[in-house]
Amino acid sequence: MYRTHNCVQLNIKDINKEVILCGWVHSRRDHGGLIFIDLRDREGLTQLVFNPEDNKDMHEKAHALRSEFVICVKGKVSKRPPGTENPKIPTGSIEILCNSLEILNTAKALPFEINDDQEIGEDLRLAYRFLDLRRIRMQKNIILRSHVFKIMRDFLDSKGFLEIETPILTKSTPEGARDYLVPSRLNPGCFYALPQSPQLFKQILMVSGFDKYYQIARCFRDEDLRKDRQPEFTQLDIEMSFIDEDAIFSLIENLMFDIFDKALGKKLSIPFTRLTHKQALLRYGTDKPDLRYGMELLVLDEIVSKSEFLVFKKVIQSGGKVIGIKAPQAASFSLKELEDLTNFTISCGAKGLVWIKITDAGFQSPVKKHLGEELLQKIAKMFKADKGDIIFIVADQAKIATQALGQLRVDLAQRLKKDDGHRFEFLWVTDFPLFQYNEEEKRWDSEHHPFTAPKQEDIKFLEGDLACIRSRAYDLVVNGMELGSGSIRIHQPQLQKKIFEILGMSDEQAQAKFGFLTKSFDYGAPPHGGIAPGIDRLLALITNSTSIREVIAFPKNQKGICPLTQAPSSVSPNQLKELHLTMEE
Repeated sequence: MYRTHNCVQLNIKDINKEVILCGWVHSRRDHGGLIFIDLRDREGLTQLVFNPEDNKDMHEKAHALRSEFVICVKGKVSKRPPGTENPKIPTGSIEILCNSLEILNTAKALPFEINDDQEIGEDLRLAYRFLDLRRIRMQKNIILRSHVFKIMRDFLDSKGFLEIETPILTKSTPEGARDYLVPSRLNPGCFYALPQSPQLFKQILMVSGFDKYYQIARCFRDEDLRKDRQPEFTQLDIEMSFIDEDAIFSLIENLMFDIFDKALGKKLSIPFTRLTHKQALLRYGTDKPDLRYGMELLVLDEIVSKSEFLVFKKVIQSGGKVIGIKAPQAASFSLKELEDLTNFTISCGAKGLVWIKITDAGFQSPVKKHLGEELLQKIAKMFKADKGDIIFIVADQAKIATQALGQLRVDLAQRLKKDDGHRFEFLWVTDFPLFQYNEEEKRWDSEHHPFTAPKQEDIKFLEGDLACIRSRAYDLVVNGMELGSGSIRIHQPQLQKKIFEILGMSDEQAQAKFGFLTKSFDYGAPPHGGIAPGIDRLLALITNSTSIREVIAFPKNQKGICPLTQAPSSVSPNQLKELHLTMEE
């Protein structure tokens, strides 16, 4: 046996116990002949002491120790002298008086220190990910990831779910992003696709009678990358038969409660808030609203329609909207900051931004004389604005005004430090449109995917006004981020065929793309639905990380490159030849 304990197991109860520890040299300090080493393993740190009076040869050997040497020591657990305790670590009350040292491996000079305080460029961190992952914060993130996986599996197992794997090499189907394609050596000219999600297979599992399925699924999408996107990512894929939205909401709410309780010791408030898609846009200017702060949008048309301010008047007369938002206690913003906010709002598509400060001296605004004292008082009353607040107003087409103010709301929350990273506000956004109109191609597309069921009461509009049809789709949103998306699916063949027709898909095209799914519907498909929360996003959220790359062991950078392995890389001509492929010059 190499070791008897890990580096957080020992405490004051173990005094005088003979132990063996193994790990990496985290730091070294020479104090008047004594050498102190902080030994690190994945669990934490333990202080070692090498005393020349106890063993001179071992002490000389300890002089050779450097950062990240791998060592094995034997020694006796001792209480630290008074005043030298370290309450920041679990083993801070003890140290190991070493009587044996074995250097298991040495380490070259490090490209960066293994500590959490140093700022390190991301590409350097990823190129030496094996060192980066030794840092305590990164180890905690990866250990937490494993812990959350177990919580998910235990919870779903207790609810009667089966974990079933679905293929990684599958058929290319249109799902919203580009597929990663894999050429088939045995079938020249044909390609597998890596799954963007297990969507079709989990529906087939419902038809197959496995009425409660889940999978911690690897998914692949060839799309532009950002802090919450990776070419390959992990989601908790769930599907159930004979259920409705309420059953799915309850399941996920209790799962999230379990995760936050067991992983963080935080008690979530359930049930989560619910907003329709229309309500979310009207109140927050986005279908992913952050509920950690208020600052709701209000429509001012009625009280400003008779204003002499021509900008507002013309917008209302042309069918537009005058919409505002209150930033509480923001009157300290300088003119430069207000100019920056105006430019930001214009960059979001609006034509301009009106601001009204409420100060001890009264109202301040570039348009004060155009609005007049009486109207300013009405606007302030509508927003319940107090001294120290600012009201921001956009006059434009309704969609532009709400979207611009929705983005301004997020910017204001960051400036006012209202986006507390340790507070979690979940909500469900429901009743999304079933279709969205594609202006470029002059046709209708699915808002989510073509298997999403319309609300029963809206099916009658399939022969008429497609824009008013609501879907049975829902998003799980937390702190302004979409954590997961799902829907109740279509299970009747004729309704599915009608949706394909509306999307401009012929029977032949539908058969070529989705035939293996639609064929199963002809043999008794149950009502079913599901959801797929993103695990990487969830972990980034609960660790308060700025990017999902912080919670993935071996991620790609923003260019889709792995600096550690240098993937993707070129392959040999023989490999291409075997696949019946050639490279264009």
